[in-house]
Amino acid sequence: MSTSLQKRALPLLFLVFFGCTPKQELQWFKGNLHTHTYWSDGDAFPEMVLDWYKSNDYDFISLTEHNTLAQGEKWKKIPKSHIYEQGFQDYLERFGDAWVEQKTDTSGTTVRLKTEAEYLPLFQEENEFLIIRGEEITDSFEGKPLHMNATNVLEMIEPIHGSSVAETLQNNINAVLEQREKTGQPIMPHINHPNFGWGISIEDMKALKGERFFEVHNGHPGVRNYGDSLHISTEEMWDQINIAYLERGQPMMYGLATDDSHHYHRFGGQFSNSGRGWVMVQSESLEAAALIEAMEAGRFYASSGVTLSSLKQQAGKIEIEIAAEPGITYTISLIGVKKGSQKSEVFESVIATKVSFDLADDMLFARVKVVSSRLQENPFQEGDFESAWTQPIIRQ
Repeated sequence: MSTSLQKRALPLLFLVFFGCTPKQELQWFKGNLHTHTYWSDGDAFPEMVLDWYKSNDYDFISLTEHNTLAQGEKWKKIPKSHIYEQGFQDYLERFGDAWVEQKTDTSGTTVRLKTEAEYLPLFQEENEFLIIRGEEITDSFEGKPLHMNATNVLEMIEPIHGSSVAETLQNNINAVLEQREKTGQPIMPHINHPNFGWGISIEDMKALKGERFFEVHNGHPGVRNYGDSLHISTEEMWDQINIAYLERGQPMMYGLATDDSHHYHRFGGQFSNSGRGWVMVQSESLEAAALIEAMEAGRFYASSGVTLSSLKQQAGKIEIEIAAEPGITYTISLIGVKKGSQKSEVFESVIATKVSFDLADDMLFARVKVVSSRLQENPFQEGDFESAWTQPIIRQ
C-alpha cells in the first residue's frame, strides 16, 4: 500500500481555552475517527491500514466497520484482480507466512482476517500509537442512508430503527449513550456525512439531542460536503445547527474532519483514500478516555492539511497562528452568527499567518477557518485547498 502523501513534522501547538485549567501539561495528538478495512467494505487488511496510519505520523486511529467489530472468525476471498492479488502479496511479504492464515483451491485464495485482539499488540504502543475500538452504526429510513460512528465502544451496537430520519438517528444516539451510562466508559457518538445520499436534512440535525459531533469534512467522494443548488453544505449546516442548539440551551455541535477511507490500492478523486481529513486533539494523554474528554471540551480542531502553531480561545477573543510553510499564503476568516440572526456570515478575513480576532458584543458565536494557497494532494474534490476549522465559541 502506498500513496504520494508526504510526512510532515507537526510543530508544538499551544492552546488556551477560557475556563480550562489543565491538570497536567497538554499535548497534541493527530487522529482519524472514520476508517474501513476488509472487516466491512474497505479493500485492505486491517494490519496494512494500521501500518499506513502509524507510518504517516498519526497518533490514534479508530477502525469503524459497518455494524461490525473485528471479533470472531471471518475469512476474506481475495478478488481475482491484479491489484487485489498484488495487495495480498504485499500483505504476505509485510507480515510473513507464519502470520498469514490462508487457504487456496481452484476458486482462489481465502485469508482469515486477524481480530482486534491479534493485531493490537503489533501496533499499539503506550504514549505512541493508540487504536480505539469503533463502529459505524449503519441504519436507514425509507432508503436514506443514516450512518453514525461510536468511538470507544465496549460492545457492538445493533442499529435501532425509527419511524423517521430524526427518530432513527436519535434512537441510535440513545443506544450509544446508554452503553456509556451503563458501563461508565466514555463513548462518543458522531453523525457521519449528512449529505451522503441526501439522507439527513438540516431539520433532522436540528432535532437531535445528546449529539455533540458531526463530520463537517469527510474525504469520501460520494458524501457531497459542498451540497448543491437544493441542499446546503455541511459547513453551512454546522452553523444552523448551532443556532438551533443555543436557542434551546443545548451544548454546541463540534465539527470533525475524517477521511472515511475505503480504498488503499487505487488513488484519485473517485476513490475514498486515506489522509484527506483528521482531527488534532489537545489532551492530557494518548488514551481514549482523555481524548474524548478533550474533544467534548472543544480542545481540538479539524484539518485537511493546515497545521496550527498557536490557538487561544477565550471570552471575546480568538488568537491564531499558522505553522506556515515557505511560499504558502493563508486566508484566515472569522465566521459566525450575530445575535438574533438565522444565518452565518464572514465577519472578517485576512491573509496572514497570525491574527487576533475580537468578538463583537452582537456576535452569538464564532469560529475560524483557515484556507491555504496550496492545493490538497489527492483531495475530496479537485481544486480543494488545504484547510483547518476551529471549534465555535460563544461570545461571553
